[in-house]
Amino acid sequence: MKKKQQHPGGGADPWPHGTPLGGAPPGLGSWKRRVPLLPFLRFSLRDYGFCMATLLVFCLGSLFYQLSGGPPRFLLDLRQYLGNSTYLDDHGPPPSKVLPFPSQVVYNRVGKCGSRTVVLLLRILSEKHGFNLVTSDIHNKTRLTKNEQMELIKNISTAEQPYLFTRHVHFLNFSRFGGDQPVYINIIRDPVNRFLSNYFFRRFGDWRGEQNHMIRTPSMRQEERYLDINECILENYPECSNPRLFYIIPYFCGQHPRCREPGEWALERAKLNVNENFLLVGILEELEDVLLLLERFLPHYFKGVLSIYKDPGFCLKPNHLDMLSDIHAVLIEHAVENLISNTERRKRRDHSFTSSQDLALPVCCRLPR
Repeated sequence: MKKKQQHPGGGADPWPHGTPLGGAPPGLGSWKRRVPLLPFLRFSLRDYGFCMATLLVFCLGSLFYQLSGGPPRFLLDLRQYLGNSTYLDDHGPPPSKVLPFPSQVVYNRVGKCGSRTVVLLLRILSEKHGFNLVTSDIHNKTRLTKNEQMELIKNISTAEQPYLFTRHVHFLNFSRFGGDQPVYINIIRDPVNRFLSNYFFRRFGDWRGEQNHMIRTPSMRQEERYLDINECILENYPECSNPRLFYIIPYFCGQHPRCREPGEWALERAKLNVNENFLLVGILEELEDVLLLLERFLPHYFKGVLSIYKDPGFCLKPNHLDMLSDIHAVLIEHAVENLISNTERRKRRDHSFTSSQDLALPVCCRLPR
């Protein structure tokens, strides 16, 4: 008859079929068969040596890093780029910024076409909506050399998006220099009204109260400054015999030398650029409609612009004969008639641009149905 196995502490073995997984409870002494708690943690001598070698290499690298003068150059550049911020250390990389479309807009504003009013509105809107309004201190250089075009396009393209760039400059073809073509907007006006506005602006400045007319025309004699516009037209003074009614078209034609020559080539190229690159070309005489369209097409830039413009506190609202408030209405009408009769051919060419059937969609008529 087989004897029962005796437990070393006396009595029968409490686990005749082997110690349970996990070992015996405390206080019961040792057991015949040991089962490890975590079998996968067993290391061979080779594995242990590999871990120790890795730890040694890490320690030596850290020591060398400190003795060689600190972190690598690229880490310092990265820290400077991040503005010495610890945001990445605490929160991980920030989410990517979702840009509105379009996020690149250029307003190559035409002189004496209400641009000062629109720029003031843009300053208010940029603070309200948080877009980047990029302006320029250069106001009288619209024609650029090739190198100047490349430099300006580079500066515009590197601006933080969404941006709206504005300056008096003829159309720029960004894609010609490898840049992303932005969306263009602009506002024009009746060429005769623009001439009249500019005539008085050169002599008496504008609403800002500055002596900018003295800066712009310092050599103008007093008799010329106060010259009646009727006399200027009827006596064929140079300023009124060639009133630059073609002035508007190069803003849409571009920087090509032929764009500066009045003719069909410049006109047709201007039409092509408007159809391909301009989201909207508004008319100053219908400014409220233009602002409504801008608010509809570009809400992330112009949302609420019409309310701001109509606010009584916003007093800078251009009329269509800006500097003519002190001139009798009959005199103005007579001057306009004389101006039209003397420049009918030039005006007809310019009006073929502002009222062309080919431009029916871009010029203030693109309200979505």
